[in-house]
Amino acid sequence: MTMDGRRREPEIGDPAEGGGRWVNLIIVAVVALVIGAGLWLVDALLAARKADECASSGRRNCTPIEVPAAVPR
Repeated sequence: MTMDGRRREPEIGDPAEGGGRWVNLIIVAVVALVIGAGLWLVDALLAARKADECASSGRRNCTPIEVPAAVPR
């Protein structure tokens, strides 16, 4: 506010206005990282559950082993 009680308009390049953008970008990055980690964790837990249910049913081929293709000599 100015001395006569009117509100001051922010000027271009006002340091009080620019700092919030970086904070917002950091918050968005952290939220995206947490969501990505959560999705990865859910996927890993579902895969473990599927393998556990398969092994509990007595099957032996629950987790297939990938063998690389033979390299011709």
